[in-house]
Amino acid sequence: MVANPQQIALSGLARALVQHGRLTETQAAEIAEHARTSKQPYAAELTQRGVISSRDLARFCAETFGFPMLDIGAFDENQIPREAIDRKLIGQHSVVPLAKRNNKLTVAIADPTNLRALDEIRFQTGLAVDAIIVEIDKLLKLSQKLGESTNDALSNLTGNIDEELGEMADAEGLAEADTAQSADVDDAPVVKFIQKILVDAINEGASDIHFEPYEKYYRIRFRTDGILREVSQPPLALREKIAARIKVISRLDISEKRVPQDGRMKLKLSATKAIDFRVSTLPCLHGEKIVMRILDPSSAMLGIDALGYEPDQRKALLDAVERPYGMVLVTGPTGSGKTVSLYTCLNILNKAGVNISTAEDPAEINLPGINQVNVNDKAGLTFSAALKSFLRQDPDVIMVGEIRDIETAEISIKAAQTGHLVLSTLHTNDAPTTLERLKNMGVAPFNIASSVIMITAQRLARRLCNCKKPIDVPIEALLQAGYTDEDLSEPFELFGPVGCDRCKGSGYKGRVGIYQVMPVGEEIAHIIMTNGNSIDIAAEAQRQGIRDLRQSGLVKAKQGVTSLAEVLACTND
Repeated sequence: MVANPQQIALSGLARALVQHGRLTETQAAEIAEHARTSKQPYAAELTQRGVISSRDLARFCAETFGFPMLDIGAFDENQIPREAIDRKLIGQHSVVPLAKRNNKLTVAIADPTNLRALDEIRFQTGLAVDAIIVEIDKLLKLSQKLGESTNDALSNLTGNIDEELGEMADAEGLAEADTAQSADVDDAPVVKFIQKILVDAINEGASDIHFEPYEKYYRIRFRTDGILREVSQPPLALREKIAARIKVISRLDISEKRVPQDGRMKLKLSATKAIDFRVSTLPCLHGEKIVMRILDPSSAMLGIDALGYEPDQRKALLDAVERPYGMVLVTGPTGSGKTVSLYTCLNILNKAGVNISTAEDPAEINLPGINQVNVNDKAGLTFSAALKSFLRQDPDVIMVGEIRDIETAEISIKAAQTGHLVLSTLHTNDAPTTLERLKNMGVAPFNIASSVIMITAQRLARRLCNCKKPIDVPIEALLQAGYTDEDLSEPFELFGPVGCDRCKGSGYKGRVGIYQVMPVGEEIAHIIMTNGNSIDIAAEAQRQGIRDLRQSGLVKAKQGVTSLAEVLACTND
């Protein structure tokens, strides 16, 4: 016996039947409760009780909800695209795929108000879904024929998942993954969905993937060419399952949801190509936000010519990294391409006769022939501790992921002064302020002047797609942007974005580096020694003809590589 019918959540179909006088609220609630306990569709419970025939129910749904109707008994089973929907979903929701054309999937369903079924099909297939009403008894027979047991579905979908995702876990990690999988038997579609998201991100050239839970929806965004773009909104109910699966393949603690965690995973695209992902979780109000940074080793193999240095800048940088000792610093905000620049330099130096050691947090790209160390502050393996150890390892080249404190800075400078080439990064706005930052950290001006030989500041600007078009810019705006009268004495053409299928309408495809390459010569060293500030250093750099970031960006705009608007957006005035 059912209590108050108002306490029973009625489906859209049940409410429609009540509104049209085909059922009382009490009958609808009783049938809904029985359908829930017997775990069968509401439509099936209606016909089995004799409340309404399958044919009449199909007609009612088609007329009431405005869907087309089909006699599925006359449909040729051989025409069914069986692999279009996961077989487990077919059995679970009593739906059958009928046709797949382009990005649209037509499915047979008896209850068009079963929005959960339609949402999960859209989620699992990534296709637009059109529903056609069929008789419930015929649909059940066909769906049972096409469906399969949960255990069979799990075996088929997750049997080789470790191989597909290229996990390189130890025995303990694999045991943890197996436990999570066995406890998560209903999540096989989630596994495929995550794989699809990862592959799509790689194909689009994305740098990061954001999985973001909110109170009323869940979204996934890609950062492509520096811009975040939403690509999917999975059902909100799947947020925990998606987070758990990502944590399993990244070898994180799936039971810990209160503190941030960091991990890694690898996706094998082929026998010869694999992509690493750096995974970070963050507890938020409505679940765990997960960001995956895509680390493509091939980016370090592009060569310095592909990074966007102008010929004079490239020569100055190569001259610096080919010196036997001294310090080369790369500076810029997070996401400005510092890591790729450093790895490109390391790749140039990576020869049989050179001993290279790196301390990173973490090592982002694996380079054979280079001794890479992941710092671990909790274990006492800090940047400074790693550097001290490097100096006892007979190094030729040392790379420090980031100079964060005075101890790391002083050991790095000592190494540069004692016959080693040191490469590192700092978070400053431009090259002149980097020298002042070192002084503010407590490094003596003499040590800075005698060790630092080159500073490169950089930004990443979006590269114009081939669909670009010439634009007219007033001379006043060009002068305000930073072009000089001398620049304007010779005619040139600026281009702006248009948008096409290749660039997905943005007008931009890929990114290019904008650089300020500043060798530290005698004049700049003298300014440092006499306690000059960054303004003095910048003025001397300009006198020497060293372009700042804005000027380098204007060169790129003049070449038609990027737009003037993009240059203004990513460089300081």
